[in-house]
Amino acid sequence: MNELFRLTASECVKLLASGKVSSVELVEASLSRIDAVNDQINAIPLTCPDRALKQAAQADADRLRGGSGSLLGGLPIAVKDYNNVAGVATTYGSPLYRDFVPDESDATVQMLESNGAIPVGKSNVPEWAGGHTFNPVYGTTKNPWDASKSAGGSSGGSGAALATGMVPLATGNDLGGSLRTPSAFNGIVGFRPSPGVVPRGLRLQPFDTLWVEGPMARNVTDVALMLDAGSGQHPDDPLSFASAPGGYSAAVTDAPLPSRIAFSPDLGVVPMAKEVARVCEQAAGRFSEAGVEVTDEIPDFTGAVDGFQTLRGVLLGTMMGEVLEKHREDIAPEIVGNIELGMNVTSDQMFVAERARWELYKRVNAFFETHDVLVCPTSSIPAFPAEQRYVTEIDGQPLETYIDWFSITFALTMTACPVISLPCGFTQQGLPVAVQLMGKPRGEAALLRAARILEEILALSGNLPIEPRNNATPTSS
Repeated sequence: MNELFRLTASECVKLLASGKVSSVELVEASLSRIDAVNDQINAIPLTCPDRALKQAAQADADRLRGGSGSLLGGLPIAVKDYNNVAGVATTYGSPLYRDFVPDESDATVQMLESNGAIPVGKSNVPEWAGGHTFNPVYGTTKNPWDASKSAGGSSGGSGAALATGMVPLATGNDLGGSLRTPSAFNGIVGFRPSPGVVPRGLRLQPFDTLWVEGPMARNVTDVALMLDAGSGQHPDDPLSFASAPGGYSAAVTDAPLPSRIAFSPDLGVVPMAKEVARVCEQAAGRFSEAGVEVTDEIPDFTGAVDGFQTLRGVLLGTMMGEVLEKHREDIAPEIVGNIELGMNVTSDQMFVAERARWELYKRVNAFFETHDVLVCPTSSIPAFPAEQRYVTEIDGQPLETYIDWFSITFALTMTACPVISLPCGFTQQGLPVAVQLMGKPRGEAALLRAARILEEILALSGNLPIEPRNNATPTSS
């Protein structure tokens, strides 16, 4: 039982269904693994063992009584500290919420728990938002591939916990790359679905289409399983809708090849480290080895980066303007700047941003008339030193804002299309590198199939889970 943490989520669910393992045993194995390795990387700073074990015992009792079972069957998960779990502290990484304990789980967690997920702890986050996981409440999350490096953000705790086997599944959310960047840095899989697929809680602006909730796991099959468990209509989210018939797990088991994909090292608008571009181009080329046509005919992303900066600022201003007025001194300076950016946006700037997104969507739709998938790097750089607050330059090219370094992800956010981050190789220093695969609007199932094919070709998912490392292991290539 000490080795249960090595199992994938799908393997665990099968064992639960057969009665060969109990939910209590899986929860205990998860908590034991957290105790064993979390001190080295600080991925899950808060656990809720009593709550989790009580839920696990109930799941086991229901199974013994011959209940119909649930999709996850009592599987332990980590919940990002931006999401409410009833009776468990939610801090958002802010000292303002250090002692906040919600009475109810939010819509995202409710959906998962109703399908058999058991939260065992909260995964660490940046203060309010950001691409590097550190905050004044719980400190910094370190990268398990090299503890001197960042785990990314804002779902950095979830990514690091998955890579080390603390949990088989974890929640993430994604505005400009908050799910995809930590997936890349930690060598795991993260899925940004289309708006409305996974319901969101009441804390978020309900009609926003930039911020989505999504699953994180160690392989594509497990991501599909978690998407099945987390998707559906919820009254707290007016954009949410009923799950697709047949489910996403069924989609990845029957995986025909896409016929035509496009690859770009930088989308034509963002800075990119040469080594990362090289590793990602080699990975995309593996599609051609399997008989898929690979082109460089990508949509024009002009205006996407500037438009996102404007719309992100407006969202943060909408969500946090009142908090800023009362607690300016207790908010990280980067977040203060972004809230103020949103509060100072002019109507002309909004018109430009919305038109840019409108035109981009039309160009993307035209692209998908001739292609099945767009492939590009997930991050412009590999994991950077953990002591840096954010990245200031890429290969000697200076950056203007503290989020420019992950503009490769928020350019795709602007399309509203589903995007998956998939590990594709390593730098010479042994740090993970990943590609993003973007599918057609509402094309989650087809995108998961394409990602499953590339995952099989690259054969990297078997590297996980790992023991936390003090230094990366250099590669020979």
